[in-house]
This record gives sequence, structure tokens and C-alpha cells, in this order.
Amino acid sequence: MNKIKKKKCEQLLSEAGLRKTRPRIDVLSVLVRSTKPQTQEQIAGKLEDGPDKVTIYRTLETFLEAGIIHRAYLQERSWHYELGNKCTERQCHPHFTCNNCGKISCMPELKFPLAKEIHKGFHITHQQVRLEGLCPECTRK
Repeated sequence: MNKIKKKKCEQLLSEAGLRKTRPRIDVLSVLVRSTKPQTQEQIAGKLEDGPDKVTIYRTLETFLEAGIIHRAYLQERSWHYELGNKCTERQCHPHFTCNNCGKISCMPELKFPLAKEIHKGFHITHQQVRLEGLCPECTRK
């Protein structure tokens, strides 16, 4: 991990009031470097000699509580996590999943209006948009 990425990880931990432990820095560094949401298993696979799966799970839960990351979506019974800096308290940026190759892309440049309160007493606290279709590569095939 380069020094700039490590400093960013340490800064995020400091701002959240969390101790800067090696496992936390390691897990956070994967998410800082990633361009798309990652599962716990994907994070573990990117950490050579890193923390065990239980430590990774607890670290992710700590980051969720601190607001450093959020659960982007659930797919195939696995949560996908990403930094929470592209989302607001009420709305997560959209994600696109290719139905052919399975590639997932973040689309923070797309904006969707917040849903109005809906019928029968439902109260919306957070909105997520997930788009599906064909990515540019699969469309060209």
C-alpha cells in the first residue's frame, strides 16, 4: 500500500474516532483502492497474510457503525461494501449490474429524485437504485 492510501485510511479512522490498528487499515485500504463494492470474501482475498474472516467481519461492522462505509447492496446472499463518501444520508448512488458478465459499476454521476412518501403509512428513510442490463463490452459482442 502506498503512503498516500495509508494516510487516507488513517485519516478516515481518526475522523471516525477509531483506533488505527493494522487489520482496520488493511481492510479499509482494500475499499479505498476499489472502484466497485466488495464482498467480505473479496476483501479477504486481497489481503495477503491479513486478518481472518471473523476479524474482517467485525471490522466491517465497526466501519458501518462509524459511517465510514455502507452496504451498497445484497447479491447472491453476500453484502457488498464500499466507502460511504459517494452517498448521502438519504440516498446511495446508483449501481449497475451487467446481466451477461456480472460486472458491477458505480454510477455516482447519475442522479435520481428522492421518492416521495408512499401510501399506506410507509416511511422512507434511505433510497438505493440498482440498474441492470448490458455493460458496454457485452453490448458490443
